[in-house]
Amino acid sequence: MSNISYITEEGLKKLKAELKQLESVERPSISRQIAEARDKGDLSENAEYDAAKEAQGLLEMKISKMKNILANSRVLDESKIDTSTVQLLNKVKLKNLKNNATMTYTLVPESEANLKEGKISISTPIAKGLLGKKVGEQAEIKVPSGIMTFEVVDISL
Repeated sequence: MSNISYITEEGLKKLKAELKQLESVERPSISRQIAEARDKGDLSENAEYDAAKEAQGLLEMKISKMKNILANSRVLDESKIDTSTVQLLNKVKLKNLKNNATMTYTLVPESEANLKEGKISISTPIAKGLLGKKVGEQAEIKVPSGIMTFEVVDISL
């Protein structure tokens, strides 16, 4: 049984572009490396050949995994996302009640998380603690350094 994963339109485009790169650039490059190494003679003691074959196996495994993800992905329709409570694809502005610092995160599928862009995975402790909260509500979230209390300041797309 396969797992269905949810993905944004942007995430789907990135995944397709990466798969195209692997299939149209990386795969032929590794095939050339194998052919060049094979031309050098005795394959039993040819480290270049062994390395290229191993790289090919890893690449094919990655391509297969990406195709599986694509086949089992469902694109989220952002027009149907509710902003009355915190949920996937919401941009959430938080206030840390301990130090009054504010931060904004967008909750995204795990495959699209990127902290530098302010995108956190829906499976992180912070995201899990915020799910279902409304503006003005507080969330006590257990993090590695202890328990933090946040107030939901704003929810948007």
